[in-house]
Amino acid sequence: MPRARYKHLVDAFAADIRSGALSPGTRLPTHRQLAAREGVALVTASRVYAELEAMGLVSGETGRGTFVRETALPPGLGIDQPVTAAGMADLNFNHPSLPGHAELLRGALRQLASAGDLEALLRYQPHAGRQHERAIVARHLACRGLSVEASEVLIVSGAQHGLAATVMALLQPGDVVAVDTLTYPGFKVLAEAHRLELAPIPASDQGPDLDALERLCRSRRVRAVYAMPTLHNPLGWVMSLQQREQLVSIARKHGLLIIEDAAYAFLAEDPPAPLAFLAPEITVYVSGLSKSMATGLRVGFVTAPTHWVPMIERAIRATTWNTPGVMTAIACGWIEDGTVARLETEKRRDAMSRQALARKVLSGLQYLGHPASYFLWLPMPEEVRADQVAMALLRSNISVSTAEPFAVSEHVPHAIRLALGSVGLDVLQVALKEVQRVIADLSY
Repeated sequence: MPRARYKHLVDAFAADIRSGALSPGTRLPTHRQLAAREGVALVTASRVYAELEAMGLVSGETGRGTFVRETALPPGLGIDQPVTAAGMADLNFNHPSLPGHAELLRGALRQLASAGDLEALLRYQPHAGRQHERAIVARHLACRGLSVEASEVLIVSGAQHGLAATVMALLQPGDVVAVDTLTYPGFKVLAEAHRLELAPIPASDQGPDLDALERLCRSRRVRAVYAMPTLHNPLGWVMSLQQREQLVSIARKHGLLIIEDAAYAFLAEDPPAPLAFLAPEITVYVSGLSKSMATGLRVGFVTAPTHWVPMIERAIRATTWNTPGVMTAIACGWIEDGTVARLETEKRRDAMSRQALARKVLSGLQYLGHPASYFLWLPMPEEVRADQVAMALLRSNISVSTAEPFAVSEHVPHAIRLALGSVGLDVLQVALKEVQRVIADLSY
């Protein structure tokens, strides 16, 4: 039997794209034009483009057409942390660090070595953490506007582990979770691993469209909503108190679990009350010290209503058994002696200076971001494709993320996220000028 006509067309397009005969950014014929040119039915032309899109070779964009993708971009760019090549300016991942971190660790290790309870740290710990350490975290969270008992706190191996333990404990495969149409890639990875269905909520630059969430809950059986109300990643918004109250009202009305991700919340000065404060009976609050202290310090915390604590505790047992005692002891010591509060203040100032630099260098371009955040969202001009920008920057030894890792809906906007916290200010300025130049060059 001869191969289907559409297969020959798919192979021909694929060969031309891979050989460079069709360069990235090339607009392909419309479905009707392709059907007329090749003498095939319209449905066949549509099938050709659908298969090319499934292969990752083209992208169909509503109102614009079908375009050849930049296939030379490394797989997983923006999701899988790359091994950064020598000389590469990393504007993809944030690992903000301040001078003196290493000395802090040396001091903490010396102090720990002289402690009388050192041997206890070498043994298994309670799954949710030792009671006095949970109490220390509870006092720390009170500074963030969250009043919880030590019994409602669980210590985990970083915020990502906290999200994973929450998903494992409280959600089932097939559950529908409402998320912002642009959301944290780590939660997308969790959803895929646990076979959750993510339902996108349209977003503005000020927050999610909560009327759309209400309509979604009326039309679908939504189990949970995943939210970043204080310093959203990647858009940088801080939801107003009115928006938070509306979200809580919808969640209570429709019986939703709220998963509140507060990984970057420490950067926002005097934000409205956390969702977990407004609706403690239905909210799991997840955060950690990786961004405020150091990414290698894998200590995070989860707060949950008392009746959910044993379920999350079992998930911790199933994944890591407990947070390593030594790291937890160091983290709690730094909370108690004020080191965490001091570093959070210093990092807030550092983020503000980097944000100000970025806005100055990128003047004239459209962008979204909080003035104290470590990232900036940069929508592309109408004629510019994000994959071409990312590839051109890679050739200049600058790594950025496109919108694809963050996008939940089928439509992926042409935008890049710039992580501002991982390189020195001098390198950041040079890299941002190159971003500006590449976008300007591709705009003509």
